[in-house]
Amino acid sequence: MTRQLRIALASSGRFHLLDVARELHALGHEAKFYSYVPRSRARHFGLPDECHVSLLPFVFPAVAASRLLPKVVPRIVEKMEYFALNRAVSLRLQPCDVFVFMSGMYLEAAHFAKRRFGAKTILVRSSRHVLSQDRILAECTTSERPSAETIRRELAGYGMADLISIPSSHVEDSFQEFKIAKTDVIPYGVDLGMFPFRPRRAPADTFTFINVGHWSFRKGSDILATAIRQAPGTRLVHVGTIKDIEFPHGDPQFVHYDSVQQATLARFYAYSDAFALASREEGLSFVLVQALASGLPVICTDRTGGADLAHTPALAARLTVVPHNNVSALAAAMTELRNRLFGGDALPDLSQADLATLSWREYARRFSDVLLRVVKRGILCDDSETSAADHQGKSGRAEIFKH
Repeated sequence: MTRQLRIALASSGRFHLLDVARELHALGHEAKFYSYVPRSRARHFGLPDECHVSLLPFVFPAVAASRLLPKVVPRIVEKMEYFALNRAVSLRLQPCDVFVFMSGMYLEAAHFAKRRFGAKTILVRSSRHVLSQDRILAECTTSERPSAETIRRELAGYGMADLISIPSSHVEDSFQEFKIAKTDVIPYGVDLGMFPFRPRRAPADTFTFINVGHWSFRKGSDILATAIRQAPGTRLVHVGTIKDIEFPHGDPQFVHYDSVQQATLARFYAYSDAFALASREEGLSFVLVQALASGLPVICTDRTGGADLAHTPALAARLTVVPHNNVSALAAAMTELRNRLFGGDALPDLSQADLATLSWREYARRFSDVLLRVVKRGILCDDSETSAADHQGKSGRAEIFKH
């Protein structure tokens, strides 16, 4: 550590910024996490009390309205929540060198941090550029699309931020399409204690794929269901909420469980043979990191961020990336993996060093390096000092596109 930074991280709920605040604090920074997450819950996830700044007393009416009346007057509720959150952060914000904020949410508070404290602003965007995202979701009439206000705020945030932190290379591609170069790719991490690595048992007679999250168009659930039917000797266990695509209840190849707490997911991973995700649009799915850390091989599309998790050769060997919207490629990858594992082809073990690359601590180290460079130089765009290791990582990710 060459310099301790005062870092404000503004969220609404927990998201991943709580984990980042905790790890930045452990690295020696003065990290403050601003959200309406109660202190007791923040403690549950390991956040020290000195890092927690509660917004709940200021935003409770707006948050309650957003939960109770989301479909009644959605535009009014949306604007009310934006106003309350930004007002609360501006009232409680302490001097900071860097202001980290969720995209679209804390636009006014980010401007306030710049004016009041001269803070550098880091916009955290978990999905593709909002116009690219909207274009993809427009392909399905039942998908919920970003509102006009959300799009306006997103675009304004892209313009004012000193840096846009994103989780994957395909998200970076979408920003480059719109001539935005001030992005930095840092793939998400996972709580290794919550998702411990378990060596895989021999597959049962029926090879079990697991899928976690919304059953929806955005997640490519229709593609996934068709691919399972084309992959003999497989079944799919889905854990999550059924959204805008009908689940094939009654089909013996498919089993559904309602959403569970993260800690319970580890049990589902333990009794599965592989993880599958067919998203059409997703920055980087947290469940992919969870599955890899748990020891599952992963098959996913090029719109999930999975390719960016190939940090080491052992992790790359457990990842298969296929094109999105391609049922044949997905079904072929599933069949090939089933046949390989039934044939006794063992997966490479994951060492502690491999697993460490998936941790929130490693994410925070990379994020800390970025923040220090932003504060020192003022900007971080396409830096000529990108390390050789970063270039090797990108070329390594490209090699796992096998289908």
